[in-house]
Amino acid sequence: MDGRDETEEERLDRKFDDLLQELRVMQTGAQLTAGFLLTLPFQKRFEDLDDFQLTTYLVLVVLAATTTLLLLTPVVIHRRLSGEHVKGLVLAAASRLVAAAMTTLSLMIVGIIFFTFDMVIDRSVALVAGVAVGAAVAGLLLGVPTYLARAGERA
Repeated sequence: MDGRDETEEERLDRKFDDLLQELRVMQTGAQLTAGFLLTLPFQKRFEDLDDFQLTTYLVLVVLAATTTLLLLTPVVIHRRLSGEHVKGLVLAAASRLVAAAMTTLSLMIVGIIFFTFDMVIDRSVALVAGVAVGAAVAGLLLGVPTYLARAGERA
């Protein structure tokens, strides 16, 4: 029990409102990143990409599109099922979609760092930068919440 005096329906409403706020934040970042990626082919240096860099770029574009779709789907589900009295089901599905979006967004962040360092410096430095950012992503997005959850259980 979390000490709140709320009905099950109020709890679902609160959790869904929280999820919608998270979606707003993530959608903005994902859409800005996707927009940035889509401008790159129009830059002069884009024609200098080798096959590996071009493949990396295209993977990043697919990750950006996938992330955007994963973040839009909960909104569509909510619009379609609003008033159908299935908020628990909607919340569960939306939570899984947001988790998947966090995964694709994390991969995109690491990929963008790798791609940028590869373009600006070289592939070996890009690999080090990508691994370092990947470790930071894992630590911040997996490690910190896990640590806090365990600390909360002990408190």
